[in-house]
Amino acid sequence: MSRLILKMALLILLSGCQTQAPLPPWQSLEGRNDAELGVIRNLADGQALTPDQLVKRLAAAPWVLVGEQHDNPDHHALQLWLLKALEQRRAQGSVLLEMLTPSQQARVDKLKQPDAGVNPEGLPAALDWQESWDWAMYGPIVKEALAQPYPLLAANLDDSEIRQIFKQPPTLKGEHSTAAPVKQALLEEIRQSHCGLLPEAHLPAMLAVQQQRDRRIAERLAAAPQPALLLAGGYHVRKDIGVPVHLFDLGAGGGGLVLMFAQVGGEKVTPQSADFVWYTAALPEQDYCATMRKGG
Repeated sequence: MSRLILKMALLILLSGCQTQAPLPPWQSLEGRNDAELGVIRNLADGQALTPDQLVKRLAAAPWVLVGEQHDNPDHHALQLWLLKALEQRRAQGSVLLEMLTPSQQARVDKLKQPDAGVNPEGLPAALDWQESWDWAMYGPIVKEALAQPYPLLAANLDDSEIRQIFKQPPTLKGEHSTAAPVKQALLEEIRQSHCGLLPEAHLPAMLAVQQQRDRRIAERLAAAPQPALLLAGGYHVRKDIGVPVHLFDLGAGGGGLVLMFAQVGGEKVTPQSADFVWYTAALPEQDYCATMRKGG
């Protein structure tokens, strides 16, 4: 009898074990020999973590905000890996994407129905997927989320809303998001991202669009079923200037964790902007500003 009990206990233990998929291979070509490649750091103390240790810590948070560089394929491959790893460790409440807008939500919800019957090749058309987001990179993540029982939620603004904000910027309320250091840091990023070519008169409207995007993401995240996972651009998820400051202004701050994917050799991620950083291979440097100045 004791052998039978021991065998049953062993079966129960084994059934509870979770086999994590291997990490995806690097796709970007730069930084393959960098000492930081693949390193995950807890920015609170600088200690390195294994992927499993990271997943364990993230799984305990009500919100996980993941920052990406939009054109780096390694960031998207690791996002898919992370999503599947979290699904194994906990019952996922929801997934939110910066790449989806409110006008697409009904299409997403329809595709979540068991009888949707959409051919995978037809998904971009069925979702009215925006061409500015490379489907080759985002498609695997969207397909995974659509196949699961939790909701997949839009977190961005519609183009019509952006045009209205640019035309008539609304007054943003909240002491954290309207603090001078937050606005100054965002304005500097807007200047740099437009290579100094944006007329100064347009900066207030551009700042309003950026902050209203962050406010919308924060509102959607605060209302989403927990635990929630957000995938968005790095500046959107930054603790010091992005969605987290808006969560505090909404009275929903605290408890969330920020993971930033960052290319090796690039700007170092600080404890002020994220809780964890995962260093990835890098894309070749391109002088976008030189191209823009030449009218390219």
